[in-house]
Amino acid sequence: MREGIHPKYNQVIFLDASVGFKFLSASTKSSNETMEWEDGNTYPVLRVDASSASHPFYTGKQRDTEQGGRVDKFKQRLAQKK
Repeated sequence: MREGIHPKYNQVIFLDASVGFKFLSASTKSSNETMEWEDGNTYPVLRVDASSASHPFYTGKQRDTEQGGRVDKFKQRLAQKK
């Protein structure tokens, strides 16, 4: 493997500020903001818009948009005309 061509891979804290959920993982991204983790070490913090704690698919609050296909829409229009 060639030296000097790969990005640094460090531990970071991902923080979903909308619900206060955070988890420690590894990433090539970094930030100037830091936070102390449960193990007593300080890690960079990356803020995310959605996580498994706030995303509607994982929380069960996802809306089901029941949209029929073209045939269903045609049948509905035909039934309205009759």
